[in-house]
Amino acid sequence: MRQPNSGLISSMSSGHDEQGISGETRGCVQGHNDGPHPAIADGGDDPLTPHTIYAYGINATFIGYGARLTSLYVHDRDNTPRDVVVGYDDPAQYVKDTATNHTYFGAIVGRYANRIKNGTFTIDGQSYQIPENENGGHDTLHGGAVGYDARNWTVTQSDTSSITFGLYDPDGDQGFPGAVMNYVTYTLSASPTRLTARIVSISLEQATPIMPSTHIYWNLGAFATPTVLNDTLSMPYAERIIDIDSIEVPTGGLASVKYPSQSASLPLNFTAPKQIWEGALSSQQCGYGCTGIDNAFILDRPVWSGPDSADLTMLQMSSPSTGIRMTMRTNGQSLQIYSCVGQNGTIPIKASQMGSGVQSVEKYGCLVIEPQQWIDGINHPEWGQLGRQIFSPATGPNDNWAEYTFDTV
Repeated sequence: MRQPNSGLISSMSSGHDEQGISGETRGCVQGHNDGPHPAIADGGDDPLTPHTIYAYGINATFIGYGARLTSLYVHDRDNTPRDVVVGYDDPAQYVKDTATNHTYFGAIVGRYANRIKNGTFTIDGQSYQIPENENGGHDTLHGGAVGYDARNWTVTQSDTSSITFGLYDPDGDQGFPGAVMNYVTYTLSASPTRLTARIVSISLEQATPIMPSTHIYWNLGAFATPTVLNDTLSMPYAERIIDIDSIEVPTGGLASVKYPSQSASLPLNFTAPKQIWEGALSSQQCGYGCTGIDNAFILDRPVWSGPDSADLTMLQMSSPSTGIRMTMRTNGQSLQIYSCVGQNGTIPIKASQMGSGVQSVEKYGCLVIEPQQWIDGINHPEWGQLGRQIFSPATGPNDNWAEYTFDTV
């Protein structure tokens, strides 16, 4: 097993692409991309080398830059292979993306995914300040200016159907306390057709927040149509969301998507299957000026299942264009769902996805699904989630597991 590197690399000046809008510039608020961005390091594994794994009926390609999924092919109802994730044909484009749009396409995000209010948290009476890289310095997004998505992970193991990347995150990087060793393993299997992603993060020195996540942009129709609005989505145990303010930082409140009857959160009720447009075009719960979905859905498992159980379907999504259906299980306590409201047609789709006349990723052209814990839970001890978010050598590792099974309808 090769020793993972720290992924620390030289930086280049940052800049905004005036024509591109970040997939993470949510709620139509721009300006999160304020820190330095990486260039490719010399020596060691080339982080832009594609690595492809396969099983019968499914294959996937990854690069070490961000331990990133760049393509995933599964068969549609006509037995035609379809690439169902958003990304770039040229691996080098992901580095350019980090410095401009910063979409986080297909990457691992961390050390702490999603948002941290004011870039601050306190552990054992010690306060920490980390880079506030979004909304003009009002919060931290996806681990800071150079998060796990912008690090060069090392391949530590691979075979025909599985690959593991490793990343050593040193003490003090992005202001986080203590060193963390991270591994992410992607595995494909057949009968049923399945992708499994498991992130194991080990605190080596002291108590520290750990909440990495995958950040895959899905389009199960493989861009047969411009948007996913007609796709069907269900999350049977997602009866609550985390309340957020105008810049999408949690307020500390929790809201039902089912009650009361006049609640503004009702469009986000996907506990029974419905088309995505029924929620995305009716919800303004995703930040200032936003109409769409960009919310953390709490997974309230039944008592008989257990709070950390992964035995139940937490999400199911299907495309009427291809018939591809994806069924998801996870051990996470929350799913961040984002309906790509920040995309504006300036990012082209991959060559493998062209043919229907669609040329680029439009608004509502994809759905991001991030399995994680309650966002900004480290600043809300009243939620009782600290045991799932703060880890030390005494607690054991953080283990984020998600399984995606594919069939057709």
